[in-house]
Amino acid sequence: MQLGDAGTKGQQLRDEAIRNAAMTSKAWPYEEARKLLKRWAPDGPFGAKDGPVIFETGYGPSGLPHIGTFNEVLRTTMVRHAYEELTGGAATRLIAFSDDMDGLRKVPDNVPQQDMLTNYLGMPLTKVPDPFGEYESFAHHNNAMLRRFLDRFGFEYEFASSTEYYASGRFDETIKQILGKWDEVMGVMLPTLREERRQTYSPVLPISPTSGRVLQVPVRVVDAGAGTIAFTDEDGSQVEQSALSGKSKLQWKVDWALRWVALGVDYEMAGKDLIDSVIQSGKITRVLGGRPPEGFNYEMFLDEKGEKISKSKGNGLSLDEWLTYGNEESLSFFAYREPRKAKSLHIGVIPRAVDEYYQFRGNYPAQPVEQQLGNPVHHIHGGKVPTDRLPVSYGLLLNLAGVLGAQATPERLAEYVENYLGGPTDSKELTKLIDLAVNYARDFVAPTLKRRAPQGHEVDALKGLDSELAKLAPDTPGDEIQNIVFEVGKRYPFESLRHWFQALYETLLGSPQGPRMGSFIALYGIDNSRRLIAEALAAVEA
Repeated sequence: MQLGDAGTKGQQLRDEAIRNAAMTSKAWPYEEARKLLKRWAPDGPFGAKDGPVIFETGYGPSGLPHIGTFNEVLRTTMVRHAYEELTGGAATRLIAFSDDMDGLRKVPDNVPQQDMLTNYLGMPLTKVPDPFGEYESFAHHNNAMLRRFLDRFGFEYEFASSTEYYASGRFDETIKQILGKWDEVMGVMLPTLREERRQTYSPVLPISPTSGRVLQVPVRVVDAGAGTIAFTDEDGSQVEQSALSGKSKLQWKVDWALRWVALGVDYEMAGKDLIDSVIQSGKITRVLGGRPPEGFNYEMFLDEKGEKISKSKGNGLSLDEWLTYGNEESLSFFAYREPRKAKSLHIGVIPRAVDEYYQFRGNYPAQPVEQQLGNPVHHIHGGKVPTDRLPVSYGLLLNLAGVLGAQATPERLAEYVENYLGGPTDSKELTKLIDLAVNYARDFVAPTLKRRAPQGHEVDALKGLDSELAKLAPDTPGDEIQNIVFEVGKRYPFESLRHWFQALYETLLGSPQGPRMGSFIALYGIDNSRRLIAEALAAVEA
């Protein structure tokens, strides 16, 4: 057997082991993927799938894309990969659909030229000027932002524009079906509406031939087969026109069903706030003779105040903000965990997400296959998990940057890391993490640091620690230093060692919490750490 053959055989065995373990794995992407196996079971009522399994994600470009938007594509991609692992590489497609033909209903709070945008309320988003002056429309601007982020994360997807799909006639046949099933569709929707709304509700929203706005007016079906409708325009005139080829769009829940039927969508997840919409859209899909997709409802991200993140409010974190302070993998890690649990999404969660990602990644190689499939990094990296380890944590870099204060530049931190490692590093990942740590420390750590003077037996304990550090060689390992810090703390009447470490953090670092002190001292340098102790002791005398 050739060496290459052995490698191929080894990969085949691993793939088989993954498939077997995935069939019973409790990791949520596999639980979701198994729904698709059941949906298209060869011996099931619908038989085997003819063609690729279609995944869809939806996006409303009425405001700037936020992490919740990205999150849906990420999680759907994880289910898609899990399904491909279960099936040994069955064909799939992911459609990222932008509802950019929707009418502008309100002006977002976080964009410029508010007064100008107010003049375009009701216009399709692809007809609303870009307030940033960069693209041909507001929708094109927001679509470009979304695609840029999706591309940055390497997602494989097909971008779909509602405007293009409607105008091209791709939805025409399904629109005719809806017109032909008008009473049944109304029968689904009307019981869910308030009495006042029932009087004006229409599944079809015509585009005004005079103003170009998306109209919320009653509609009468003239000829379902020809796709002709009648309505009263904004100026009071009676209009009879086609509902096809971009001259109308469908009301939200009916529009969702339209896509499921016309595109043959097999899987789409949605936020918990859309449970009722999923139910109604599913009923309409069945009215049209279609089959609603599989999926699940995830909980929403909340801001620091516990409020739902909103595109129009601009609360919560943007993708740009997260990626200024944390890497892509940390964001994916945060999104993967506990999708059915509401989580606060704010700047303060980034350091923990970064370090926990690397902890899970470090554990991955030694885990049996069953545990690997439950490890978030397996799904973040599509099963191709990097094997290298970083020599320092993000939290440690933040503490170092905090101590350096105004002198905390990427170059300066890199010097300390190289001294700690005993030579230069060629890790681009570590270099990037240093840059991110400097950003975070500058904006959120340094302004909050305030060292206090040691008190009582803390003074003697610091003197004892300084005396022990004076005996050590400059290259003493962090673990050895950590043991010494422990032993020193035991000599003094601290209520617990936790109080000793808290005293170190508050007097040396200016923070109520901090890193493993042994690792920090090794990274910062023994002489530099002794100077910190000297400064703390001098504060007592002052």
